[in-house]
Amino acid sequence: LCLQVPELEKATVRIRQPERVRGIIQSLRERGVAKLQVISDFDMTLSRFGCNGRRCPTSHNILDNSHVISEDCKKKLKDLLHYYYPIEIDPNRTLEEKCPLMVEWWTRAHELLAQQKIHKGDIAQIVRESEAMLRDGFKEFFDQLHKNNVPLFIFSAGVGDILEEIIRQANVFYSNVNVVSNYMDFNDDGVLTHFKGPLIHTYNKNNTVLQGTGYFQQLSTRTSIILLGDSMGDLTMADGVPSVENILKIGFLNDKVEERRGKYLDSYDIVLESDETLDVVNGILRYILTE
Repeated sequence: LCLQVPELEKATVRIRQPERVRGIIQSLRERGVAKLQVISDFDMTLSRFGCNGRRCPTSHNILDNSHVISEDCKKKLKDLLHYYYPIEIDPNRTLEEKCPLMVEWWTRAHELLAQQKIHKGDIAQIVRESEAMLRDGFKEFFDQLHKNNVPLFIFSAGVGDILEEIIRQANVFYSNVNVVSNYMDFNDDGVLTHFKGPLIHTYNKNNTVLQGTGYFQQLSTRTSIILLGDSMGDLTMADGVPSVENILKIGFLNDKVEERRGKYLDSYDIVLESDETLDVVNGILRYILTE
């Protein structure tokens, strides 16, 4: 397979069952472009985790750190992060334990943001001034999918308005891109009053928040899936797809690599450790999409 997808030779790549992965990639290619769809997380999956030893911001961070947020609010948001983030990534806690705590975190953060009188018109500038970065190779990734009419579904627990603006400013917000995320609700004066429901957090990215969107129903013939994520919660993103014939799960293991490696290798077909690029994904897409 490395002959066809040389990127899989990269030192960042780990695969527990190479034969199985070879079979899936082969099937994806044989089933063809018309059957394919890509389902991806956004923060720390399509966007970078770090750069030059510094953490890159998530879509929430971009808002939290921006000039429109008061110092007092910034401190409160940081306190929430320090309390809840270790819970989010704790490998020893169950989903049942984590879920209500994630709802609590997101709800409290959104309430704090809603008190900040954020203007819709400020979002483009907030994003421009931020250190948001998409992964290296993002242009080829978005371009390949667009050129081949492959739907890209971005399922994010981040802030939809911010992540859409990041993609827009990168000039890759094409017609095949569809986003489900947490969107802000602005009043007639363009001021943020609250966030629209349903709330999407790290561990409920599944059918429960997709009800009524009907997105996957429209794509019922797209039974080949490439799923991209960076957390255990991202593994359920394809749950709404009516019939899955082939699914390739690619996981970005960005943080606490040693202690989380086992769990990621059990759950994802391909694990990319501390890899800030989309090279492997692009290599696989190139192989699948080339006639």
